[in-house]
Amino acid sequence: HQECYDGSGYPDGLKGEDIPLGARIVAVADAFGAMTTTRPYRKALSVAQAIAELREYSGIQFDPDIVEIFLAILKGQSASGDV
Repeated sequence: HQECYDGSGYPDGLKGEDIPLGARIVAVADAFGAMTTTRPYRKALSVAQAIAELREYSGIQFDPDIVEIFLAILKGQSASGDV
């Protein structure tokens, strides 16, 4: 999941749909989890801040389709009180 959607990642510099679907999904989920979790070196971002980061890097670091699906799922959970 270290490959970037725009091809700037590693280890192979894969781009777009050349990146396996599972890796594109994990990249979004892992980044969201990392951003919204307090770490020894920084405080957690709010959900709104993490969503803004996902949107900012959609099409660059993250698959834009996966970002939109992920955000739709979050919105659905929020409507039911889960987020």
